[in-house]
Amino acid sequence: MRQRILSQLAGTRPPQDPALAALAALAPDVAGAFASLRLMPAAVLVPVVDRSPELSLLLTRRTEHLRDHAGQVSFPGGRVEPVDAGPLQTALRESEEEVGVPGERVDVAGYLPARAVVTGFAVTPVVGFIEPGLAGIADPREVAEVFEVPLNWLLDRSNRIPATRAWGGIEISVCEYRYGAHRIWGATAQIIDEFINIISI
Repeated sequence: MRQRILSQLAGTRPPQDPALAALAALAPDVAGAFASLRLMPAAVLVPVVDRSPELSLLLTRRTEHLRDHAGQVSFPGGRVEPVDAGPLQTALRESEEEVGVPGERVDVAGYLPARAVVTGFAVTPVVGFIEPGLAGIADPREVAEVFEVPLNWLLDRSNRIPATRAWGGIEISVCEYRYGAHRIWGATAQIIDEFINIISI
């Protein structure tokens, strides 16, 4: 599976303009609903835990007091800051701050397409392999919990729950996952869905 991920993501690059790329990927009616937003560049690390014999994805549950996505399941990440050279540096910096994974310990596999988020971000997902046991709660102000979901569980499409979300006056087709006590929805579920579709080809 590791080789499949590396093969499918080989040669991928971050977009020059994440907001433009994220909007271009949307259906016209959905893109129109985003017209009033100025999308800020952001990035997340999609950490693939290199466990044997089964890989897993590492996720966090955000604390309840945060302004954006409070209490939700998410990947480590945040907005691109002026000091960042690009989404890769953002994803690695945020991952070290949130879950204590040093950037040099991430084996970057590639990028997923940028995604527009209703809270006003254009998120570039960076996929990278990390060692088991490397991550933990490094910033308890932002992260309430760190957990893993087996990749084989996500590859089983019976665990994908189709859903719709009303936003901007339209109905958007989305999906979510229920893993144990965790509800994985919103942008995180859509990033997982895209990742699974790419590596399932």
